[in-house]
Amino acid sequence: RLRKEQDFDRVFKKGKKVFHHPFSVRFIDNNLTNSRFAVVVGSRVSKKAVERNRLRRQVREVIREMLPGLVSGVDVSISVQPKAKGMSYRELSEALAKAFKKAKLFV
Repeated sequence: RLRKEQDFDRVFKKGKKVFHHPFSVRFIDNNLTNSRFAVVVGSRVSKKAVERNRLRRQVREVIREMLPGLVSGVDVSISVQPKAKGMSYRELSEALAKAFKKAKLFV
């Protein structure tokens, strides 16, 4: 997982950005052997922490399932937009796959 503030700053300031409803994906090479991910679900999405955490867990699970097919050595930050709240797990999975394809993060 992407955790340190300096890593977030590097991704947000120098990384490339791709948007595909309802995700905003920022990414940059990290010169490591593995990829690191961060899922950001702001209070704009929902005022209830339970709903935000549920979305965060679902997106992390989608990433975990896609991980073998993704490029390694990349830091990725995924911002979830408010319209994701009403989407099913399958819809989230398909939308994130399209966002990753757009960003050319698949092997």
